[in-house]
Amino acid sequence: MTVTSQPDQHPSGSPDLAQLLRPVVRESSVSEVAKRLLDHLSAGDIKPGTRLPAERQLAEALGVARSSVRGALSALDVLGIIEIRPGSGSYVREGTSEFLPRAINWGLMLGQRRTQDLVEVRTHMEGVSARLAAERATEEDVARLEEHLQRMRDAGTDVAAFIDADIAFHLETANIARNSVLSDILHSIRALLQVWMERVSDLEGTVSGTLCEHDAVLDAIRAHDPDAANEAMAEHMRMANARLRESIGSDEQPTG
Repeated sequence: MTVTSQPDQHPSGSPDLAQLLRPVVRESSVSEVAKRLLDHLSAGDIKPGTRLPAERQLAEALGVARSSVRGALSALDVLGIIEIRPGSGSYVREGTSEFLPRAINWGLMLGQRRTQDLVEVRTHMEGVSARLAAERATEEDVARLEEHLQRMRDAGTDVAAFIDADIAFHLETANIARNSVLSDILHSIRALLQVWMERVSDLEGTVSGTLCEHDAVLDAIRAHDPDAANEAMAEHMRMANARLRESIGSDEQPTG
């Protein structure tokens, strides 16, 4: 089924998903079907609470076997993106604030291009953020970064506390850069930071390596050395990307 220029709208205002979908060109698989569905869900084509078309309709629209659709829906159900209600159908879950981390996580696992692009943008944005922070940081700014880094050290085996302090360090650096656009962008992809860190938190050497890398960034900002701050953040992003690749067993993620 091809995409029409003006897809029919359901009463809720969402377009008909069956009309948005195109047949899967190469050999079908559960992952490919899930990626296609997720593309439309993450793009906002379908609103939370919307009932998805029946398996038969989805299979016809995508040109795949119903078993592939069934497997894809089951995977999205496990991730909490949709809810399968026996005898009723599959529905997009409410709670959009929790959807982005799940979508990013799924995209990382599948090597989704849009998610890889987001990782790449974040890598370069962090370098700019560190450079500007080194130029503009006050003593009070540096003190706040030191507090976040100390919280990371004090977290011990509390992974959630470590991740929270790690994210706070990066967002504080963006605030210190005193560029509202840059800060807004990095705050808007906070979900990416969370997923990124959750995925690599159980890898050996993650905590010690992350602490060492953050120490280097902080030292450069404290010294008001923009070049060193950029280089330290670039090295942190390079290592973080390497840990991310290891966590998902893929060599397709960008290295910044």
